[in-house]
Amino acid sequence: MTKHTLTRMARDYLWIFLGSVLYSISFDWFYVPNQIGFGGLTALGMILNHLSPAIPIGAVVLVLNIPIFILGWKFLGGHTLVSSLFAMTATSVLVDLIAAMYTFPPMDPMLAAVFGGVMLGISLGMIFSKGATTGGTDLIARLLKLPFAWLPVGKLLLAVDLLMLLAVSIAFRSLNSALYGMISLYISTLVMDGVLYGLDQSKVAYIVTSQPQAITEEIDRQLDRGVTYLHGEGSFSGEQKLVLMCAFKQRQIVPLKALVNELDPAAFLIVCDAHEVLGQGFRRYQKNDI
Repeated sequence: MTKHTLTRMARDYLWIFLGSVLYSISFDWFYVPNQIGFGGLTALGMILNHLSPAIPIGAVVLVLNIPIFILGWKFLGGHTLVSSLFAMTATSVLVDLIAAMYTFPPMDPMLAAVFGGVMLGISLGMIFSKGATTGGTDLIARLLKLPFAWLPVGKLLLAVDLLMLLAVSIAFRSLNSALYGMISLYISTLVMDGVLYGLDQSKVAYIVTSQPQAITEEIDRQLDRGVTYLHGEGSFSGEQKLVLMCAFKQRQIVPLKALVNELDPAAFLIVCDAHEVLGQGFRRYQKNDI
């Protein structure tokens, strides 16, 4: 194992740990004191802790995760399992540790649901971005991602966790608990997908111009981006034209528009959002990518 690989692994596990800390704080701060429904195996831990406060939530999660991790080893491979085991252990221990050190007071349930969802979504996005999960339904969502690769992982997690929310509301005998939990779960899903997929802010431009060669050269020189020529034909004029297609980063949109306008003010420019851009200058494909 090279020094570069070890450095990258250390950086990834530090990121997972920071995500685990944020996850544990958000759970103890917003969910537990306000009895807001929480998805996943943590929901079962909340139910058992509610029935018997002597039962630690984190310990319950650790025990219930064992069969799920065995399944994860078979389908997701060793790397995902080890990193997920690290994240799951860190979150379980930190949840109980933080609860033992400090008891957060209750707050307005709506504030707790909103900000708890935001913090939880950020933390899960951080953990998932490095190929790990916190175990439980998070790991189930990663397993479901294999046959349903076109679905965002946040949406898969949302579907699995809704059943757990129903169980929490029954245990707490409070419909409000489930409703606030649904609000928080929906917000966390949006935030998590934003962290996972929204950080890849790429664009693709289609340029119809009478100066294809000059614009291509300037895009390569100023933006260090390649251009692909598409052969087009005007529907009215029947004129054959080259259509320039170029993928680029969000921050490069202003200089791209400026150089196109400078070289051909009459050019027709279309800029579209592009996600999951793979290739040179962008992300590389990874097996079991989320």
